[in-house]
Amino acid sequence: MNFLNPILILTAVFLAVFFESAFGGLRRLLGAQIDWLPGLMVYAALSAGLPTITLVAVLGGLWLDALSANPPGVSVLPLFAAGLLVRHYRHLILREQLFAQFTLGLGASAAVPAFTLLLLVSVGASPLLGWGTLWQWLVMALGGALATPIWFFLFHRVQRALHYRPLPENNFRADRQIKRSRL
Repeated sequence: MNFLNPILILTAVFLAVFFESAFGGLRRLLGAQIDWLPGLMVYAALSAGLPTITLVAVLGGLWLDALSANPPGVSVLPLFAAGLLVRHYRHLILREQLFAQFTLGLGASAAVPAFTLLLLVSVGASPLLGWGTLWQWLVMALGGALATPIWFFLFHRVQRALHYRPLPENNFRADRQIKRSRL
């Protein structure tokens, strides 16, 4: 079994959460924080199995909640739901198409914050809601949609660099010998 892809995905999740919290230049410029985890969840759902999706949702959600004002664990369920939905329909998705990556990233990046907000309101928390929330949601959705094809590109480059390329099929069988004669 190949453990390199899940390890690389979880490393990217850790680095994405770290960079989201450590570097706030883009957040100050746009007035909203771009969430990179939904795009990573889309990639994990299309290229890895259910254990990796679960680890990305649990670890990524807990890491994100530890560095934000969210109650611990509130981001886990929305990330997991987005991953399961994409995994359920992955046989229908053209994962190599840029438009499909952008659209899936847009859907996940819009649904995860909305579901998180719904969970926050349902547990009795009082998040700040107003017209600025709509701007932040729009920036998060578009930023995550733009980041998703970048994740696919980066992971494709890493996979190409670290894995052997499959040899093309040859129609000549190696166990056969060709006899040539003058008949």
